[in-house]
Amino acid sequence: MTGMGVEAGAHAARSRALAVLSIRGRALAVALLPAAAAVILLAGGSTGHLVGPGWDAARWVVSGVALLVLLAAAGVALVVARARPAVSPTVPISEESAPDLYRMVRDLADRLDVPAPSAIALTPDCDSWLEDRTHPPHGPPARTPHDRQTPGGDLSSLGRGHPHRRTAATVLVIGSPFLWWMRVGELRAVLAPVVAGTGPSAHPDIAAARRFVRGLDATVAVASAPGRCALTRTVCAGLGWVARLLLRSCREHAAEMERGVAAAAAERAQAVDYGLRIVAQEQVGLAYAGWDRLLTRVALPAWRMGRWPARLDAGVVAALTELSRRDRLAEGFASRLGERPACDLLEEPGLVDEAASLLAARLFHGGPAEAGPDWAPVAWDDYPEEVVDRKWRSDAARLHRVLDTLGIRDTAGSGTHGTPGSQTDPSAPGPTPDAAPDPTASEAVPDPAAPTLARVLAHLSGPPAPHAENPRAAALAEGLSAELAREEAAAPAARPGSGDVGHGSELWDDAALPLFPLQPPRTPREILADHVTAMVCCAAMDTAGATPGLDWLDGPTLLLDGERAADLTPRVLSLTEDGDPSPLREWLTASGIRPEKPVRLV
Repeated sequence: MTGMGVEAGAHAARSRALAVLSIRGRALAVALLPAAAAVILLAGGSTGHLVGPGWDAARWVVSGVALLVLLAAAGVALVVARARPAVSPTVPISEESAPDLYRMVRDLADRLDVPAPSAIALTPDCDSWLEDRTHPPHGPPARTPHDRQTPGGDLSSLGRGHPHRRTAATVLVIGSPFLWWMRVGELRAVLAPVVAGTGPSAHPDIAAARRFVRGLDATVAVASAPGRCALTRTVCAGLGWVARLLLRSCREHAAEMERGVAAAAAERAQAVDYGLRIVAQEQVGLAYAGWDRLLTRVALPAWRMGRWPARLDAGVVAALTELSRRDRLAEGFASRLGERPACDLLEEPGLVDEAASLLAARLFHGGPAEAGPDWAPVAWDDYPEEVVDRKWRSDAARLHRVLDTLGIRDTAGSGTHGTPGSQTDPSAPGPTPDAAPDPTASEAVPDPAAPTLARVLAHLSGPPAPHAENPRAAALAEGLSAELAREEAAAPAARPGSGDVGHGSELWDDAALPLFPLQPPRTPREILADHVTAMVCCAAMDTAGATPGLDWLDGPTLLLDGERAADLTPRVLSLTEDGDPSPLREWLTASGIRPEKPVRLV
């Protein structure tokens, strides 16, 4: 049954490939039709059958049209053949840097009775696929600036190896988190259906159809490129129209062809490690969950601070181990860690992890291509000090700068607002008459503009407005959003270059970074809550001996007496959204935090 399923899938893929190629043939026939008409007219005139002024005029007109159509068709064909299709940004792995990994993949291909992939590369994501790089422009790449020593080590050596490895036709792309989290047997089981895809992909008709579709796709990109003169834009508009027309005609056939290839590969892989594949698929889901939490909660705050964690893949192991410990549905997964991890198949897993981590920062955040003074790697041991502490103090400093800009002053936490020499706005809500006095605000603040938590509490406290945000909080949130926007606009742009160690930036659009942004822009209310939380954490560190910490699943965290302060967020939201400081004040008092004391800012 398996053999029949493989043949059925492969036959369906070949049939659809022939349909794609027939569209290419019909397009060629249409381009040759005016030339054929011109040949008939010229032959008729030379034999004396089609004579007369009308036929002579027709011969000139049709011949001219035929020449123009042939020139246009030749131009389209040349662009389709020479346009460089997009290539996924990856970290190439040479056979010298991972001989065991290459040996495992070749053994797997032998068991599946398919050609082995020509090369292996890593992607900073939880996915694996085969990438066809047989298009003519994907020939020997020029030497790039990355072919030199980098601050984190000789990362360029990962993609060198033998020349035939750098001009690989079919590349096996493996998700880097899989190598660190999965065991060797699990990785082999996950890769089995992927490697099996090299069988139908090697068929000449399927390969030709893929090259044609990829060439059309690249042609559309070429025609859409901005910055051209009027004449060139006109030519490119016609070029893009033809390419899009052919793509629309091929779309259904190409999609069905790929489904057939995938079905044939899945059927062929059924006989390899079937029982282990079920367990491995569970690990794929777990790895995706942990990887997503690590990127959004841990890596993203570091990237925003100009730091990139250099061991993301090692961090995902810690995150997934913690997830296994917390989630009773994942019980037993941590026991697998005693088996050999797949990253042992690499000769230098640390360098590979660093290269994949830098590429992840480029793809998901748009950071520079190389480390520098404002874009430095950070080790996990230094993360609390280099990222968490700096983030909180930078946010607290920004919060007080905006308060200064708005003219907010506080005297002894009394809630007096306004610029010096001006009267307080009578329409601004004041403290409630029956509000209990704050036991932590017994000391006077020497400087009304001092960076104290009491200053923030006094400004944001007030009766809630019906169906609306605290008006003071709204003004402060807008000011913080504007300040952040100015800082981001003034920040140096990501330098051109490729995160793909071994392939130049010409293979993918560097100007479109980040390709996969992790989160939508934060709202002003979220920005305000983050900054107030940062101010509370600074006050806790400076007055109550708290320390910054790292939670593998939740990111930056405040540690009070070694315990995580998990109940802070709802108390901050009560202040920023409702103007009610009571929950936060009670928490500060219970934790021994002095809001009236100035804090250290960056």
